[in-house]
Amino acid sequence: MAGSSRLDDDSVKFCLSHFRMNKYTITQENIGASGLPMHTDACLFTILLDDEHFRGLEIIDPSGKIVDVDRFPGSFLVNLGDIAVPWSNGKMRYLKHQVICKDVGIRMSIATTITPPIDEDMKAHQKFIEGDRPPEYVPFNYAEFRKLRATTLMYAGEALELLRWKN
Repeated sequence: MAGSSRLDDDSVKFCLSHFRMNKYTITQENIGASGLPMHTDACLFTILLDDEHFRGLEIIDPSGKIVDVDRFPGSFLVNLGDIAVPWSNGKMRYLKHQVICKDVGIRMSIATTITPPIDEDMKAHQKFIEGDRPPEYVPFNYAEFRKLRATTLMYAGEALELLRWKN
């Protein structure tokens, strides 16, 4: 759902894009199965209220190891998505993550994503363009980026490589 709430400054606009509740009914037969495969979020960032009682959310840490995300009851997890990379001119990185079925029961999470407007050009914010370091990514709009991810089946950050300026 496109929202009217926006995060604005002189040169960038972002809006509430999706509010989603995820429900995983996990049976004994599902233990060890993927609830959601390894991916990155296409957005700028996601605010997640993860289940306080059921494990399952895993990330890839800086060393490349898959690790459980610690649960902190009543807290939110904020993770960067694909759009953070070109917007920050490569200074910020997305977070690869997945959900694995680990406990029998019903696992719930609530996610809110912040995205650029669907049809406006996305490019590096001026604050991240320094000296002789030009933008690393070609300007693109979010709708085109979502289509690129879907048509190439590149859901774990690799679609961004197709949008780099060719040197």
